[in-house]
Amino acid sequence: MDWRFTFTRATGWFIFFTIFIIVTFIISLSIGVISITPNDIIRTLLGNGTDKQELVLLQIRLPRMVMALLIGSGLALSGAILQGLSRNSLADPGILGINAGAGVTVVLCIYFLQGKYVTSPFFLPLFAFVGAMTIAIIIYILSWNRGVDPSRLLLVGIGINALCSALLIILQLKMDPRDFQKALIWLTGSIWGAQWKYTWALGPWIIFLLPVSFLKAKTLNVFQLGESVPIALGVHVERQRRLLLCLSAAVAGACVAVGGGISFVGLLAPHLARRLTGPNYYSLLPLSALIGAALLLLADMIGRNILAPADIPVGIVISIIGAPYLIYMLLTRKNEGLNN
Repeated sequence: MDWRFTFTRATGWFIFFTIFIIVTFIISLSIGVISITPNDIIRTLLGNGTDKQELVLLQIRLPRMVMALLIGSGLALSGAILQGLSRNSLADPGILGINAGAGVTVVLCIYFLQGKYVTSPFFLPLFAFVGAMTIAIIIYILSWNRGVDPSRLLLVGIGINALCSALLIILQLKMDPRDFQKALIWLTGSIWGAQWKYTWALGPWIIFLLPVSFLKAKTLNVFQLGESVPIALGVHVERQRRLLLCLSAAVAGACVAVGGGISFVGLLAPHLARRLTGPNYYSLLPLSALIGAALLLLADMIGRNILAPADIPVGIVISIIGAPYLIYMLLTRKNEGLNN
């Protein structure tokens, strides 16, 4: 493989998706129930807009869009790590049950605490992190059979996801109607934490975990060569596998805490990145994060405006896009088997 060509191609796609995000960001700021022209956006950002424009832009739309970028990049990166870890392009934190595990702890929080601490921006990410990590540990333990087989890891994750989904339904049935409605909106994947305090709560997780994830690109590249090659190269396979699984769970859990049950981003973004630049994780990880951010920002813009003033949760929009693409992936895999 010509790595110089791959690097040049990846750079071109980095530029393309960066421009796409900027354009989508400007359009999303402009349109809505209250339309604001680009000139008024600039004036408002410079502190010369009306009180109404400042409220709409700075307190409603802007924090929500920044949250969409953070959550999209985080979920996409989590999915890319899981796909590299399992050597399977169908792996995704939503499919493997990591998102559902984080969801169970958040719903438990809503159920038992009756909303007392739910408004705290730093509370839910911690609970979601615990839930995601717990599920990741359970998946790892159940996948162990003289080592962890990647295909077994994926199948166990699918089973755990079904179990967590059932637990969520049981919890919802026992909830107070108001808490039930709150949990239901959250589970559909609504970026309900569209306030700056949630951005400050999620931001440090993403800012810290993204670079740490990028540093694991070499390990993920080695994993693609099979089981024996990493061992021959001196890589402690199980230790790295545990670290990568925990890293993916940490990123996904933090994102689920404020974004809800958003699925398919971790499936779509890495798969598109792999199609565009190849399997080299040095370029695949950052491009996956960029594509994930672009997808969720676009989905949020569509959800806010297609049936305005009604607001469609971004998770539903992503599912409408992601479900057909998943079917397409399954139909076009032919005899490739489980592996990439």
